[in-house]
Amino acid sequence: MANDKFDKIKLELRRGILVLAVLQSLQQPHYGYSLRKQLNEAGLDIDEGTLYPLIRRLAEQGLLESEWQQAEQRKRRYYQLSDEGRSVLQLLITEWQQLNTTLQALMETSHESH
Repeated sequence: MANDKFDKIKLELRRGILVLAVLQSLQQPHYGYSLRKQLNEAGLDIDEGTLYPLIRRLAEQGLLESEWQQAEQRKRRYYQLSDEGRSVLQLLITEWQQLNTTLQALMETSHESH
Protein backbone atom coordinates (compact mmCIF):
# COMPACT_ATOMS: atom_id res chain seq x y z
CA MET A 1 0.00 0.00 0.00
CA ALA A 2 2.85 2.38 0.80
CA ASN A 3 4.23 1.88 -2.73
CA ASP A 4 0.86 2.85 -4.24
CA LYS A 5 0.86 6.10 -2.27
CA PHE A 6 4.47 6.78 -3.18
CA ASP A 7 3.79 6.11 -6.87
CA LYS A 8 0.87 8.54 -6.90
CA ILE A 9 2.86 11.28 -5.17
CA LYS A 10 5.85 10.65 -7.43
CA LEU A 11 3.59 10.97 -10.49
CA GLU A 12 2.28 14.33 -9.23
CA LEU A 13 5.83 15.55 -8.66
CA ARG A 14 6.91 14.46 -12.15
CA ARG A 15 3.92 16.17 -13.79
CA GLY A 16 5.02 19.41 -12.25
CA ILE A 17 8.40 19.31 -13.96
CA LEU A 18 7.37 17.97 -17.37
CA VAL A 19 6.50 21.40 -18.76
CA LEU A 20 9.88 22.77 -17.70
CA ALA A 21 11.70 19.74 -19.14
CA VAL A 22 9.85 19.90 -22.47
CA LEU A 23 10.35 23.65 -22.86
CA GLN A 24 14.03 23.31 -21.98
CA SER A 25 14.47 20.54 -24.56
CA LEU A 26 12.61 22.46 -27.26
CA GLN A 27 15.17 25.22 -27.39
CA GLN A 28 16.30 23.06 -30.32
CA PRO A 29 13.81 21.73 -32.88
CA HIS A 30 12.46 18.24 -32.27
CA TYR A 31 9.68 16.09 -33.60
CA GLY A 32 7.70 14.10 -31.07
CA TYR A 33 9.72 10.89 -31.09
CA SER A 34 13.11 12.65 -31.00
CA LEU A 35 11.93 14.77 -28.07
CA ARG A 36 10.69 11.71 -26.21
CA LYS A 37 13.99 9.93 -26.89
CA GLN A 38 16.03 12.90 -25.61
CA LEU A 39 13.96 13.12 -22.43
CA ASN A 40 14.23 9.36 -21.87
CA GLU A 41 18.00 9.44 -22.39
CA ALA A 42 18.22 12.24 -19.82
CA GLY A 43 16.39 10.00 -17.32
CA LEU A 44 12.87 11.39 -17.67
CA ASP A 45 10.71 8.56 -18.97
CA ILE A 46 7.57 9.95 -20.57
CA ASP A 47 5.01 8.02 -22.56
CA GLU A 48 3.41 9.20 -25.79
CA GLY A 49 0.01 9.57 -24.16
CA THR A 50 1.48 12.22 -21.88
CA LEU A 51 3.95 13.91 -24.23
CA TYR A 52 1.83 14.58 -27.30
CA PRO A 53 -1.10 16.23 -25.47
CA LEU A 54 1.42 18.35 -23.56
CA ILE A 55 3.10 19.47 -26.78
CA ARG A 56 -0.27 20.35 -28.33
CA ARG A 57 -1.30 22.30 -25.23
CA LEU A 58 1.98 24.26 -25.18
CA ALA A 59 1.58 25.04 -28.89
CA GLU A 60 -2.01 26.22 -28.37
CA GLN A 61 -0.76 28.50 -25.59
CA GLY A 62 1.67 30.09 -28.05
CA LEU A 63 4.78 28.75 -26.34
CA LEU A 64 5.83 26.54 -29.27
CA GLU A 65 6.08 27.02 -33.00
CA SER A 66 5.87 24.10 -35.37
CA GLU A 67 6.53 23.32 -38.98
CA TRP A 68 6.34 20.28 -41.17
CA GLN A 69 9.67 19.10 -42.58
CA GLN A 70 10.60 16.25 -44.87
CA ALA A 71 12.98 13.95 -43.00
CA GLU A 72 14.01 10.40 -43.79
CA GLN A 73 11.41 10.10 -46.53
CA ARG A 74 8.50 11.15 -44.33
CA LYS A 75 7.01 14.41 -43.15
CA ARG A 76 7.47 15.20 -39.50
CA ARG A 77 6.17 18.06 -37.44
CA TYR A 78 9.04 19.80 -35.69
CA TYR A 79 8.44 21.90 -32.59
CA GLN A 80 10.59 24.66 -31.14
CA LEU A 81 10.15 27.40 -28.57
CA SER A 82 8.48 30.58 -29.74
CA ASP A 83 9.71 33.94 -28.48
CA GLU A 84 7.01 33.83 -25.81
CA GLY A 85 8.06 30.27 -24.96
CA ARG A 86 11.65 31.43 -24.40
CA SER A 87 10.42 34.17 -22.05
CA VAL A 88 8.21 31.74 -20.13
CA LEU A 89 11.06 29.22 -19.93
CA GLN A 90 13.34 31.81 -18.33
CA LEU A 91 10.65 32.68 -15.77
CA LEU A 92 10.07 28.98 -15.02
CA ILE A 93 13.81 28.37 -14.59
CA THR A 94 14.00 31.24 -12.10
CA GLU A 95 10.95 29.90 -10.25
CA TRP A 96 12.40 26.37 -10.23
CA GLN A 97 15.72 27.61 -8.84
CA GLN A 98 13.97 29.57 -6.09
CA LEU A 99 11.79 26.59 -5.16
CA ASN A 100 14.77 24.29 -5.21
CA THR A 101 16.76 26.63 -2.93
CA THR A 102 13.83 26.87 -0.52
CA LEU A 103 13.30 23.13 -0.49
CA GLN A 104 17.02 22.49 0.04
CA ALA A 105 17.01 24.89 3.00
CA LEU A 106 13.97 23.13 4.48
CA MET A 107 15.64 19.74 4.12
CA GLU A 108 18.84 20.97 5.74
CA THR A 109 16.90 22.53 8.62
CA SER A 110 14.89 19.35 9.06
CA HIS A 111 18.03 17.21 8.94
CA GLU A 112 19.80 19.38 11.56
CA SER A 113 16.88 19.13 13.98
CA HIS A 114 17.04 15.31 13.99
